[in-house]
Amino acid sequence: MVANRSVPSSTVIPVLAYDDVKEAADWLAKAFGFKVRLRIGDHRAQLVYGDGAVIVTARDKATIDAGAIFSGGESRAAMVRHSVHVRVPHADRHYEHAMESGARILQPPADYPYGERQYTALDLGGHLWTFSESIADVDPASWGATSIEL
Repeated sequence: MVANRSVPSSTVIPVLAYDDVKEAADWLAKAFGFKVRLRIGDHRAQLVYGDGAVIVTARDKATIDAGAIFSGGESRAAMVRHSVHVRVPHADRHYEHAMESGARILQPPADYPYGERQYTALDLGGHLWTFSESIADVDPASWGATSIEL
């Protein structure tokens, strides 16, 4: 797997949505001992603790079309309160296997400017998963992040 400064090195990373990302990140650091690794505008932050990590995201940016996904019927936006980010060595192979196994794909694999190739799927319980392959080592400042603790 390619090392990428834009992403924590942890393999499995919970993603939690909050109303105020800065307040949540600062509180998690103070209360639980996390260190803020990166701040991405006012809508996202990466925190680390030992060899683990968590991503904090803005609740108002974390929406999905739940009507079409869960009921197959009317469209209604649902707030995503949590998801899981998993780093994999080969996103395309992982995607193919997930599709063959019946995962509901929300976004097929795509490359992002922060050096990751990712796809997003739902599991059988309706939980949101993003699988991500590092494809380049990208300086977080090049896409607008502020490095705090790298």
